[in-house]
Amino acid sequence: MKLSKVYRSPNNNFQQVKETIKKGGVTADIRLPKCNFTPQPYSVVYFVNSGSEANELAILMARIFTKNYEIISLRNGYHGMSNLTMNVTAQSHYKYPTLQAIGTHHVVNPDVYKGLWGGSKCRDSPVQALRVCSCKGSECEAKDNYIKQFKELFDYSLPKKGAAAFIAESIQGVGGTVQYPKGYLKEAADIVRKHGGLFIADEVQTGFGRTGEHFWGFEMHGLVPDIVTMAKGIGNGFPLGAVVTTPTIANALTQAAHFNTFGGNPVSCAAGLATLEIIEDEKLQENSGNVGTYLLLQLEQLRSELPIIGDVRGKGLMIGVELVAGSGTNDALPVPKFMKFWDYCREQGLIVGRGGIHGNVLRIKPPMCVTKEDADFCVKVIKKASEKILLKEDSVYVGGV
Repeated sequence: MKLSKVYRSPNNNFQQVKETIKKGGVTADIRLPKCNFTPQPYSVVYFVNSGSEANELAILMARIFTKNYEIISLRNGYHGMSNLTMNVTAQSHYKYPTLQAIGTHHVVNPDVYKGLWGGSKCRDSPVQALRVCSCKGSECEAKDNYIKQFKELFDYSLPKKGAAAFIAESIQGVGGTVQYPKGYLKEAADIVRKHGGLFIADEVQTGFGRTGEHFWGFEMHGLVPDIVTMAKGIGNGFPLGAVVTTPTIANALTQAAHFNTFGGNPVSCAAGLATLEIIEDEKLQENSGNVGTYLLLQLEQLRSELPIIGDVRGKGLMIGVELVAGSGTNDALPVPKFMKFWDYCREQGLIVGRGGIHGNVLRIKPPMCVTKEDADFCVKVIKKASEKILLKEDSVYVGGV
């Protein structure tokens, strides 16, 4: 997480790539450890070069298989920047003024912090939203209300034949690490299947152990997707992505020729295989859970001290910190102040991402090998930056943390 530290495993994937190049290229046996998606018989993997390509192929496959055309996604979701995935993405910041694809529908985002419903009992996270929650026992009223909105899409917007697919991230990444009410994603997926469609799990950011408790983000929702897309973590920086599904669904692609020039190339696959081995051998999923929970709880404490922090959320090492204009409001911190905050963090050696529809969320997704010491450093820098914003200091702090 520190700018000055280079994270590289002793058994890093570059050595395996180097050996692959020396051999002139080999067919990599990329078995995807822990990809035991039972009871669903996932045994077909299509290799591509990015998450956008993976999602594009998954949508194509769903349309061909179901013979339906409509695609459903959540507002605030991000699924790529190709022409099709840009349309499935529901954030105007990532949409160019071109003809939007027909057959895409964006449903109300079940955001328990800023949405219409939700509160302090709704999400699967060590830290909950500071909202009064009307949920009772195991029943989540927020989930039920958002599901009603989801069902109305079929009543008013979709043809009676139904939909081809519903695609969703297990936790919204670019959208600001937004989590849904517990049970929402599973129930929404069941509704789509009853209307002839498939559920596509976009695991580009949540997959490969980042959330700690589970290797795959969809596991926290208690469901089994029809198609799973993945990238980013699969190759540790190399251009590699994949679409995983069943033979029955994959067989739909035999209706015409399909190929990908660089998909599954041996160099990227060697990097992917080495990455997967390191995740398992060095127990990086376990580390994500331990360090991520520790960091989340430290940030929760910071939220109670600093009114500039409106919400802390996430799971494992996929964390969001929403910065707001002040105590008692969830209005976004103005962009100039956020940029000053963000630049200060960078100057102090802390690199974090930026997300959310208003660009006011710190997206903390560090390498999965970070330590509690790194987490402490992160909290100290955020605290100091927050104090500078609150005190409206214009001078540049150069003393370090």
